[in-house]
Amino acid sequence: MGIKLQAHPTKDQKIILSQWMGNARFIWNAKCQDNKYLTNFARKYLPVNTYAPIDQKYSLYKDKELSPWLFNCPSQILRNSAANWYDTYQHFLKGLCGKPRIKNKRDGGSIHLTKELFRFEKCEDGVTRLFIGSKRNNIGYLSIKTHRKFKEPKSIYIKKQNGRYAVSLVFNDGIDESGLNDQKEALKILSQCSQEDLERMTIGIDRGVVRPVQAGKECFDFTPEQKRKKKGKEKYLKRLNRQLSKQKKGSRRRNRTKNKIARAHEKIANIRKDFCHQTSRKLIDKPAIKVYVFEDLRTKNMTKSAKGTIENPGKSVNAKAGLNKAILDKGWHMIEAFTKYKAYRAGKVTFKIPAAYTSQECAACDHIHSDNRRSQELFLCLNCGNTDNADNNAQKVIKKRAIKLILDSGTELSKRGVLLGIGCGAKGKTHKPKGICAHGCETSKKKELGRAA
Repeated sequence: MGIKLQAHPTKDQKIILSQWMGNARFIWNAKCQDNKYLTNFARKYLPVNTYAPIDQKYSLYKDKELSPWLFNCPSQILRNSAANWYDTYQHFLKGLCGKPRIKNKRDGGSIHLTKELFRFEKCEDGVTRLFIGSKRNNIGYLSIKTHRKFKEPKSIYIKKQNGRYAVSLVFNDGIDESGLNDQKEALKILSQCSQEDLERMTIGIDRGVVRPVQAGKECFDFTPEQKRKKKGKEKYLKRLNRQLSKQKKGSRRRNRTKNKIARAHEKIANIRKDFCHQTSRKLIDKPAIKVYVFEDLRTKNMTKSAKGTIENPGKSVNAKAGLNKAILDKGWHMIEAFTKYKAYRAGKVTFKIPAAYTSQECAACDHIHSDNRRSQELFLCLNCGNTDNADNNAQKVIKKRAIKLILDSGTELSKRGVLLGIGCGAKGKTHKPKGICAHGCETSKKKELGRAA
């Protein structure tokens, strides 16, 4: 379990913490630059399949003439920075993340403190205080706001963002995850269930712009207070951006304005994150539901700019930009990620299905046509006349497809957690509908006339 505690350092503590963060960033960047130089050298001058050494050494960067400031920082912070770089590079080699990159000197920063550099002490007044540093090199007691109980962790992170400080920590909350089933094991167990049981324990979740989350018959949206605060912050951002455009670059006023802009964006992001946490918690707390099904949405591709190029300019650029902003404002991926890890810890499971034609397919008769969705809200099937809200119909289609794929013996699970109807007897595999239109008929007539000629 991980939590973040708000910290309130004094003026002197802020100076020392900023210096320590700069030292940790110096070691990280030095490791990145050394690796880049040695990799290029090995590629040019050394035999094939010779690679740069990857280690956790940091002592070579400490020099009393070139980098005397490193001697004022606890050596454990420098060691942890080098170790974190090494762990990140190992994850990069396994394909779990990107290659470690150089960190810029900005308002943010962080330091990793292990057990020997901090301790939590409960004082006589009942307040828990955090002591930072070693016996000889420390900043004393750091004021933190403990909004909930936690067990003492093995390590902590002190982070700075937009002029605010926070302490992040991870501790064992007592939940044994060894007996929990992952997605593949859960799929094997669910494939043995009957269709009636799956209908009872499965819920389809459709994400949209007007209705951020449609789960079953229930719709989840931002509260009126959240909408009001977001709208106020957006107006505040417009005013600050106008101020920023008139201020001199490098001035103190401009830096203060940039800090205000960053804090306003942070506030909007916190509102969005709070909505995603509350929505995912409400979904997981449903006792009868065991399986949660999402669409496999590629948000990055869906929110690409329509600007185009000078030779091929895009169309409806402003409308597409507004749509992209609305999609990103709802936090689609965040809702999915929060629901996934909470479901796993609750002994439940989440799956995804291919998103093709879920908004055009009728949940009653499986008829697919683009004209079925008459507007953003109205869904009217041309085949059977079924009328429903478009988002509600989509969640029914998502649930129906997922149950078919779970019961199908040929269903496979991709790395992204998507149910795919691949293999023998894949009845649940979704196929692109073959459209019958006048264009196809005209083309065939032209071919026949050409053959006759």
